[in-house]
Amino acid sequence: MTPKLLLVDDDRYTVALFENLFRGRPLELEVAVDAASARHRFRGADYNLILMDQRLPDGNGLDLIQEMRRERPHQLAIMITGHADVRDAVRAVREGLFDYLTKPFDDLEALEATIDKALELDRAYREIDDLRRTLGSRSNGRTLIGQSRAIEKLLQQIHQVAALDTSVLLEGESGTGKELVARIIHASSPRAQRPFCEVNCGALSEQLLESTLFGYEKGAFTGAVKATPGHLEEADGGTLFLDEVADMSPKLQSSLLRVLQERTFHRLGGTSLQSSDFRLVCACNRRLADEVREKTFREDLFYRINVVALRIPPLRERREDILALALHFLEHFNGKFRKDVGPFTPEAIRLLEGLPWPGNVRQLRHAVERVVALHPGGPVSPVHLDHLTPEDAPVAAVDSVLAYEDERAQFERDYLQRLLKAANGNVSEAARISGIARQNLYPRLKRYDLS
Repeated sequence: MTPKLLLVDDDRYTVALFENLFRGRPLELEVAVDAASARHRFRGADYNLILMDQRLPDGNGLDLIQEMRRERPHQLAIMITGHADVRDAVRAVREGLFDYLTKPFDDLEALEATIDKALELDRAYREIDDLRRTLGSRSNGRTLIGQSRAIEKLLQQIHQVAALDTSVLLEGESGTGKELVARIIHASSPRAQRPFCEVNCGALSEQLLESTLFGYEKGAFTGAVKATPGHLEEADGGTLFLDEVADMSPKLQSSLLRVLQERTFHRLGGTSLQSSDFRLVCACNRRLADEVREKTFREDLFYRINVVALRIPPLRERREDILALALHFLEHFNGKFRKDVGPFTPEAIRLLEGLPWPGNVRQLRHAVERVVALHPGGPVSPVHLDHLTPEDAPVAAVDSVLAYEDERAQFERDYLQRLLKAANGNVSEAARISGIARQNLYPRLKRYDLS
């Protein structure tokens, strides 16, 4: 779909500049010269981005944008302002605008980059909405966020395997979303109305894992005061998900193999033969074939559970999905904590997309949760992400860490320079505008010789 932009400005020179800037690009630009015509166009079309002059012949551009965003909360907008209005523009950004542009436009490359980043954010919002509509009903609201080639391939594989009543092995690094994929497979399968039973084999001792899987009879061991079915029974007709299956002891590997061969078993301390018709989905954060070669995992069991293998890509292989994931988590935690944090500034987006994310989607989720929990409200800039340091990335390569340090410093320096400009050099005013405590802001300014 060709992005559609609305420029609201009565200055013919500004209009001509944007028309020339977008000439030859796959963009559709519409122009409104006042608030009344802008409202008319807005009601009749869906715009990916609105470029709004602050001073209009019949109103205030900021008021008009706020009016539009009440109708469409995710409407992306950029304020266009003169130098004298920069402080008001910064306040506007704090209230949810993506960014502001100042006249005259000296750096056209930077201008175009800002607009492109806003369009990227708009695509991410729309992508989330599309995924919720297309996958939500099939997976009980659980979806894989992203439209990267890696995720599209994985979704195709999930669709193919979900209808097949066969064992599935999910392999991927910690935090990539293996449990989510397992739940989507179950929810998209003919067994969707039956139980989904999950067991983390790495989190339980051998004895506890055995009783959790097989169940037990009264008196089977100290504390067994009544007969209790295990997950093998509870998963009858449904799906049994064994997470971190490589951590299962040799004894339990042998027991599981017997169940898969015979589809019958005994509860601990019991003599009655139990049966269960379940689908097995296993997950491992390392290559299970390597475990077989190292003799830590039974080869015969491996072939039983590795009928269909799906690889869950790490976040570094799907960087184009980072923004959509971050927005998804931002919406989730805003709702959970009843806050209004966001959007991400262009600098924050570049920072998020440039990090190594060794903890994958789980690390990104926790990072956004922390931001929403601690942020008073308004746009998220790099200074709100300063907890994402190289020390938080234990498996990142040294060269990546050094690169990130340099990039983060540049992001922070640029933001602080803009902040000081908006505050006319007044540190107290800069602290008020940014929401950063003055005592915390001053050391940052001193670090970059800006004080």
